[in-house]
Amino acid sequence: MTNTATIDEPSTEPRRRSRSEPRLGRLLSNVELLTAILLGVVSVTTAYASFQASLYDGETAKQFSAGQSSQTEAESLYLEANQQYIRDVQLWDRMTELQIEIDNVPEQAEASQLKYDTLLFTSVSENLNRAILWSAEQNVADPSAFTSPFESEDYQNALYGAWAAEDDRSIAAFEAGDAADKRGDALTLTTVLMAISLFLLGVAAVARQLRVQLILIGVAMAIYAVSLVMTASVPFIPWW
Repeated sequence: MTNTATIDEPSTEPRRRSRSEPRLGRLLSNVELLTAILLGVVSVTTAYASFQASLYDGETAKQFSAGQSSQTEAESLYLEANQQYIRDVQLWDRMTELQIEIDNVPEQAEASQLKYDTLLFTSVSENLNRAILWSAEQNVADPSAFTSPFESEDYQNALYGAWAAEDDRSIAAFEAGDAADKRGDALTLTTVLMAISLFLLGVAAVARQLRVQLILIGVAMAIYAVSLVMTASVPFIPWW
């Protein structure tokens, strides 16, 4: 009786493994290349955001300095205007006394008139003189209520207009400084988020499991997308 030897067919499993391994290697190489490219893109964007943040910090300091300077100038102008206002009030009170003497004390009328005319010529400014004429017109039109020259809007604007304008410049400069500071803080936050993305991409570059690499890259790019939107929402500030 003849025994027929059974010859086992060679297994194809090693061949399948040998085909999948080069494919997996190529995929890993592509992922590593993608990671390197993403690292470069995120690094450049991070540098840009950091540079813009530093420019906004400089703009903040510039605006705050300008605001402080304008505020100091405004305080000086206000003190000067207030001193002039006090002198004008005292002058007007003296002229009012002389006018009463002119109208009610005949024996002093001539001397009082001379003093009144002298003060009017030498001490009364154009602004105060216009306010006095305006006051006289208002009192003639409505004798039931006394209108002071110092109620004139033209007089107030002429006296305190420079202070008001400088004070507005000071407020505008401080507001601009606050806005620049907030934008700089926003860009600083984006650099922190981008740094996290860089860290995750760096870990993905050295990871050996494809699944881990893809998860790290996905999380990194999600964080980067958020930071990129935040960066784009901040206006560009020229450096030149």
